[in-house]
Amino acid sequence: MTIGQLRSAYRATPFRPFVLHLADGREIAVRSPEFMSFSPSGRTIVVHQLDDSWNIIDLLLVNDIGFKNGRRRQAARPSA
Repeated sequence: MTIGQLRSAYRATPFRPFVLHLADGREIAVRSPEFMSFSPSGRTIVVHQLDDSWNIIDLLLVNDIGFKNGRRRQAARPSA
């Protein structure tokens, strides 16, 4: 998954909630664009949850994005 793919999901109109699948097996829900913000460099995001907790995520650890209908945007594969 690339930063560009994440930005596309984040900026989609209409927005579709999605789940970030991390390298360590965690799944982080992004319910609306207001629940997520990018660092100035674009490499780190903060995702807020309904209970006022939050996750700080290095985008290099995001494998792919899952959408509610079960479709997943696959991780970019390194070229040989």
